[in-house]
Formats: sequence, C-alpha cells, structure tokens
Amino acid sequence: MHVLSAAEMQACDRATSEKFGVPSLDLMRAAAAAVATIARVQFPAARRIAVICGRGNNGGDGMMAARLLAAAGLVVTTILLGSPKDLKGDAALAWQELASPQHGLIHVVNSAEELARHNDALGADLIVDALLGTGFKPPLKGLALAALEWVKQSPAPLLAVDLPSGWPADETTATVDTPVFPADAVVTFTAPKPAHVFGQLTRRWDQPVVVVPIGSPESAIVSALGIDWAGSAHALTETPRASAAHKGSFGHVLVLGGSVGKSGAPAMAASAAMRAGAGLVTAAVPAPVLPMVAAVAPELMTHSLLATPAGRISAENLAPERLAELTAGTTVLAIGPGLGQSPETTKFTAGLLSTTKMPAVIDADALNILAAKPVLLSKLAKGRTLVLTPHPGEMARLAGTTTAEVQANRLEMARSFARRVGVTVVLKGARTLVAHPDGRVSVNTSGNPGMAKGGSGDVLTGLVAGLLAQYPNEPARAVAAAVYLHGLAADFAARSDDEHTLLATDSLRRLSQAFRFRSRGQNGYVWLQGAWHAAAPCESDG
Repeated sequence: MHVLSAAEMQACDRATSEKFGVPSLDLMRAAAAAVATIARVQFPAARRIAVICGRGNNGGDGMMAARLLAAAGLVVTTILLGSPKDLKGDAALAWQELASPQHGLIHVVNSAEELARHNDALGADLIVDALLGTGFKPPLKGLALAALEWVKQSPAPLLAVDLPSGWPADETTATVDTPVFPADAVVTFTAPKPAHVFGQLTRRWDQPVVVVPIGSPESAIVSALGIDWAGSAHALTETPRASAAHKGSFGHVLVLGGSVGKSGAPAMAASAAMRAGAGLVTAAVPAPVLPMVAAVAPELMTHSLLATPAGRISAENLAPERLAELTAGTTVLAIGPGLGQSPETTKFTAGLLSTTKMPAVIDADALNILAAKPVLLSKLAKGRTLVLTPHPGEMARLAGTTTAEVQANRLEMARSFARRVGVTVVLKGARTLVAHPDGRVSVNTSGNPGMAKGGSGDVLTGLVAGLLAQYPNEPARAVAAAVYLHGLAADFAARSDDEHTLLATDSLRRLSQAFRFRSRGQNGYVWLQGAWHAAAPCESDG
C-alpha cells in the first residue's frame, strides 16, 4: 500500500473523477458511509453523537455521515463552524441533504461565544471530528482553535475523519508541536498519507487507524514518495505451503553469537527463526554457553565454537576447515546477538562475513564492529543481501553522527544510508523503518511501548532471518513482513496481558495469531493500527 502526499491524494481524487468517471459526490458518499460504519461498530454503546463540521469536503463527509447516523436511529447533533452560504460543491450538496429535511439537531456557529451556547453537545457519547482534512495547513486558529478548546471539555471519545484536525497530512514525525484535536479512532480514505503511518494520531497505541477504499482504481493511486506501509508485505506469508514441501524447502538459518553472560540473545534469535518457519536453524555459540542455548528447544541444532578464556568467540574458528563445517548448508546468516566486541571476536566476525556470500542479518555487537570498519561494510554489501537492524544509537555509530540527529531525521537518515551503502536498514523504534537499497522505505505501524525491553531486537533478528530463508527471491518483502509480524504479535500479547509485563519472548507465543491475521477485511478496510478490532471486520452499511 503506497503512502501518498496531500497533493498526490488530491490528484488521485481528480483522476478518479475526470479520467475514470467516478463522480466526486459518489466518493464523498462512500467516505461518509465508512465514517458511519466505523462510528457504529467501534463505538457500539454510543447513542448520542455530535458531529463537528468544517466548510470543506472533510465537513461534507461529516454532514453525510451525520445524516446516515440519524437515519439509523441515533441522536445526532451537527455543528457547522461557519456560514452554510460559504459551502461549495459537494459540501453544499451534503449540507442540503442534511438540512432539507433536517436530520437531527443542526447548529450553525460563527464565534467561540456561540459555540459555548451548545455545551449540551459535549455530553454526547461520541464526537466526530470532521472539521479539517488533508488540505489543511497548520496552525489551527480562530474558530477552529476555539473548537479544540471546547472539545477538550468533553469526556467523549473522538473519531477523526481523514486526520485529527490540525495534523498536517505530510508530517513524518511522531508528534507535532502545533495544536491538534485528540483522537480515539481515525478513518481515512483510499490510501494513507505520511501522517497516518508516521504519526501518533490516537491517544493510545491500541486505538484504530483505518484506511477505507471509496472507489478510486489502483491506477489512480500514484505516488513518488517512495514510501509504503510495511503491513502490506504480510501477504507474502499468506500463500499456503506446497503439500510436497520438506525442511530443505524453507532454508537453513545459522544464528551466530553469544558469550558468557549473554546466552539468552542467540537463544531468542534462534527460537524466533524457528517460529518464523525456517526449515532448519542452527545456533553457533562459544562452547561454555552451548548447554544453556541447547536447552531452549529440542528442535534447535547447535554448533560449538572455540572460546577465548573470557567465554567469547575465538578467532581460531576462522580456520578454513572450521569455517567450512560451520557454514555447510547454511542459506542465511544471523550474526550479532550477545556476541561481544573483544579483539578476537571482532577478527572472527570480520573474517566470517568477508569469506561468505550468503544473505546476512547483522545486529547488536556485529553492527558496532562494522561501524568501526565502514570500508569493510561497503565491500560486504556487494553482491549479497545484507540487512542491518540498528536501534538509533547503533544507527548513529554506523552513520558517524549522533543519536539525536538520527531521531530528528529518521526517514532520510535510514534512506540515505541504505542507498549509499547498498544495504537494507531496519531502523528500530516507534514506527520502525525498513529502508531498501533502491531508496524505497516501508513504515511499520505495529508494535507498542511494552517492546522496549531487552531481547526484542534479538527476536526481530531471528524473524528477519527466518523469513529471508523462506523467501530468498523477495528479500524486501520478507524483511518488511518480519518487522510487521514482530510488532503485531507483541500487540496481541500486550492486549491479552499488559504492556508492563510483556517480555520479548511473549511475542513468539502470539506469532501464529499474527501470521493468521488479515489486516484487510472482506469489505476492503485496512487496519494500520488497532488490529484486534478487525478480528470481525465491519461491513459497510452502504
């Protein structure tokens, strides 16, 4: 699913009407039906609904939705900010259908003082924010800003139409420093804009953000941003396996890492690779920690490595006969979890990566080793799939900058590094980014704050390696799917238990649920966020 800028979305709407013959009024009707559906299904206890409308097409969506909700027997109050004489085009028609005959209570408000006269509407069970949409340029001011202060007095949840009013559609940061309406659900249309995949639009991470098709054909949905939604890659895993498949059909992952005191990291990575569906998984670890790693699962194969006196991987393992035995049959290498950065281990890591050409997932200490060897990293990327999975601090070391600079410019930092070095960069954090060597970036919207614990990165490394092993010809989709599934499984785990008690390995217990989940409902609604709401996808009322 491509992410479109505000201008590209407007061009899409124009093309839909002018080139493909779909009347713009029909698009508005479809959008309004989706708003009404989400309002009724996501907030089933809401009997009294207040709809705040602006004078543009976003307001028109709200007016038509208000009419549908009133026709469904709900008590609806519509508040139009500004004179109906200023309405044009489809919004004017929407107002006419709402007001003649009148559906529910209708108030026209032209000042903050007038708004205060309608405080009864604040007692609604749900407020629909249809004030400002994609075309808005911040900041909020005048009557719109007054409406924000007015809405804040209400305990009712808010459903945002297109975007929470005040949020710029093209913003790529998690938060904005200008006033915006709160939201407890967001419904947008046709395709997400940057704010939908980058922004924390709702009050909580587990509240829904939904994209609804309203009639634009795929050929009209065109973007030059080079940004897509990582969840779309989940479709890669949905094809049933061939009945004649065997373990060799799904690759052999070699997880290499571990040291005394850090046996859990390679164990978690190996467990994740197995759970992701790799046919075979071997954990190669220093001999002193082998018993702990081997005890994780009977299905896991192990390989004992010569260790230094401190219990880390020795450079003696670079002997040709040892390397040949270590890598025999391996299709994907995952290196770094619990590895350490001793001189011996550093020499081994550089030597192993230099003498192999298999796809590799590089994490943790292996990233820090390569950060000190930028020339080597560029050489390693030639002719192979190389996936780096840094957190912001590791990304800063790789790029030779500061963590603050990385966080201030996550999109371009990941994109430029991936393109320049020729690697895939998985820049972890809230809204993990998957930057591909060709400049495309997939943005992940799954995941929650409970994942901010030791071991989450090790699990992700294993998932990425496991999917790369199964889909070697589609590495970009395999990596994006792994990132999405990781966050989604953790979302299900946190929803069932609690984000405070969530452990990195809890996501593995929910991984099968994540694999089976379908983000696109039968009605075409796509859930960017709030996945459990889609377990029984809502159908449009029409």
